[in-house]
Amino acid sequence: MRKLSIAAVLAVAAATALLQQPLAQAAPAAGGFESVQPLSAAATLPGSVNSQRFFYGTTTVGDAPTTASAAVYFPPGAPPAGGWPVIAWAHGTVGIGDDCAYSVAGPAAVERDWSYLGTWLKQGYAIVAADYAGLGSPGEHPYLDGRVEAHNVVDAVRAASSHYGTLARKWVVVGQSQGAGAAVSTARYATAFGPGLDYRGAVATGTPAYIEDVLTLLGPGVPPIKLSGDTTAYALYILNGLRTAHPELNIASYLTPEGRYWVDRARTECLGPLGTALTAQKVIGGNLFSRPLADIPDFHGLLHNYLGLPETGYDRPLFMGQGLLDTDVITPETLRFAAVLTANRQPLTFRTYPTDHSGTVLASQPDSIPFVRNLFA
Repeated sequence: MRKLSIAAVLAVAAATALLQQPLAQAAPAAGGFESVQPLSAAATLPGSVNSQRFFYGTTTVGDAPTTASAAVYFPPGAPPAGGWPVIAWAHGTVGIGDDCAYSVAGPAAVERDWSYLGTWLKQGYAIVAADYAGLGSPGEHPYLDGRVEAHNVVDAVRAASSHYGTLARKWVVVGQSQGAGAAVSTARYATAFGPGLDYRGAVATGTPAYIEDVLTLLGPGVPPIKLSGDTTAYALYILNGLRTAHPELNIASYLTPEGRYWVDRARTECLGPLGTALTAQKVIGGNLFSRPLADIPDFHGLLHNYLGLPETGYDRPLFMGQGLLDTDVITPETLRFAAVLTANRQPLTFRTYPTDHSGTVLASQPDSIPFVRNLFA
């Protein structure tokens, strides 16, 4: 018998070991239910029953298939005939690292969100809260990519309604801040993305509109205007999102060493501690850039395709609430967006409130609760 060389023996051993490894599980089809696990205490809505974290198939950048996670919360008691109507909760910015995922760490604004979602629960709605692709699941999160978030929200509802027999197929989407942008994009595409579901409408508060107009101006010459740590964190998350969605841009080449440090740190650090650190170290936005982002060819158009909000095509009622003291989003741009939707004869109900970004969430509920009730009538 011919003897094998040591190299050949090692190659055979390596191939055998590879064949003995379990094959990586492919992502389920979009809207397909994959598995469940218990929710952490931090991510469990007080007053809900039988709450779970579940994984489902959806898509990410370039419509690539992936697995995402979500939480589902049920009201106590017996469901009505036909099942609990569904509120799809599109959460605001928590960060883009896996540890920041809503179904892992819970909300960033704990008292506010639990009060808000608890009120919807008491109104007799089950809640499906998608984490968005890359948050607590494989891959990177393309922060503020509206079409990706719309797919994630719709697919979470599709998966939940197919798996949990007590859920109805009629649903609305409700979102705040990042989630408001997600809710608006979902409102535009829900009917097309969710065949077999009964989509009724949307609620959005603190909607970030026309961000592309501001981001195009970023560069080393940006004046040192005092911004909150959270606002700077949002910009860092967007830069990370662009790295994920458009690696060909080589975003790092537009950054100083300080800029690369903070963008890399933002990739894993959640909003609360990141915003605090940015404030404590008095980070100035202009110091993060080595050259203007406007040097990127058609950067404004690229941004609009990535995070711009649709101005037409809404086929169900949309409620938007905006705080007039909101500085987390650019309030004049949100007002402009509402005016454009109205001029385009979109089915918009728009309300303003004398409060800030966070305060609008609860201030809007006396208007949004009857709005949603009528959607299910």
